[in-house]
Amino acid sequence: MFDKNKNQEGGEMVEERNQEDMKTGTISESSNQIGIGELMGKRAKLEEAIDYVGLMIKNLKDKRTLLEKDVGEEAVDIKNLKEKLQKVSEYIDEENQGIEELANKRKQVESEADEVGSIINNLREKLSGVDRIIDEEGSKVRKIKESRESLNE
Repeated sequence: MFDKNKNQEGGEMVEERNQEDMKTGTISESSNQIGIGELMGKRAKLEEAIDYVGLMIKNLKDKRTLLEKDVGEEAVDIKNLKEKLQKVSEYIDEENQGIEELANKRKQVESEADEVGSIINNLREKLSGVDRIIDEEGSKVRKIKESRESLNE
C-alpha cells in the first residue's frame, strides 16, 4: 500500500493519515464489537467490589481486635473471680473444720459432764449409804442411851 503512494508526491502522508483514521475507526468499532467498553466497566465495578470487600475485612479485623480485647478483659475478670471464690471456699472449709472441732470438743465436754454426773450419783449413793449407817448407828446410840436412862431411873 505504501509502495503505490511513494511514486506520487505527498501521497504518502495522505495515505498514512487515511489509514490511521481507518485504524482508529476500526479499533473503536472493533472495541465495541468485542465489548472492551463493557469489560472496562466490569473491571471498574470489580475494583469497587474489591475495595468494599477490603473495607469489610478491615472492619472485621477491627471488630475481632475489639472482641479479643473484651475476651481478654473478661478472662482476667473471671480469673480474679475464680481466685476470690477459691479463697471463699478455703474460708468455708476452715470454718467447717473449726465447727467440726467445736462439735468434737462439745461431745468431749458432754462425755465429761456425763462422767461427772455418774460420779455425783455414785457419791450420792455412797453418802446415802453413809447417812443410813449414821442413822443406824445413831439409833443404836439412842437405844443405848435410853436403856441407860431407864436403868438409872
